[in-house]
Amino acid sequence: MLRSTASRLASRIGTVASSRTLVTAKLPDLAYDYGALEPIVSGEIMQLHHAKHHNTYVTNFNLAMEKYAEAEARGDYSTMISLQGAIKFNGGGHVNHSMFWKNLAPPKDCEPPSGELLSMINRDFGSLEKLQDKFSAQTVAVQGSGWGWLGLNKATGKLAIATTANQDPCVTTGLTPLLGVDVWEHAYYLQYKNVRPDYVNAIWNIVNWKDVAANLAAAK
Repeated sequence: MLRSTASRLASRIGTVASSRTLVTAKLPDLAYDYGALEPIVSGEIMQLHHAKHHNTYVTNFNLAMEKYAEAEARGDYSTMISLQGAIKFNGGGHVNHSMFWKNLAPPKDCEPPSGELLSMINRDFGSLEKLQDKFSAQTVAVQGSGWGWLGLNKATGKLAIATTANQDPCVTTGLTPLLGVDVWEHAYYLQYKNVRPDYVNAIWNIVNWKDVAANLAAAK
């Protein structure tokens, strides 16, 4: 009786899983040309970063999700568990970069933060300059590869700074991401060599604060 029940349950799970439509991730288009962020970030870096690195995360994420769906349909929990690392790494890479591109804008189009975002920055950090100094210091200090984040702590209603390793998304810190800065070497090495502080300090010149404000509004 137990075996029969288990067989029916496994069959039911397999039917449900196999009937799902697999939604695949797609490489987003940029709102600007590869060379539009110069001189802060070179066109060569942007092309390699977007068309090669980000595209690889998308490809590998879709492959991992396809394998996961197949394993789920079979009730193969061991394989489902083993795929979690690839899903987190490549999915995180896709999510992080999709926000990163929108967080940036050509220098001519960038304006300082204003309105509610600026009020919260002044309240939680003292000033925009103090936010930038703290964010830069923590982000530069990331060991190896990772990201620096400005996020909203929904529990407190305050802005906070966090860092993540590798491609871990900001949500793993408990914050809702508003601004992310990629400090993997592929984001800056061709231009800034191993001087990460120069890259992080320079990137403030191309932060799209309008997008950050839109992320804040959406988060609230």
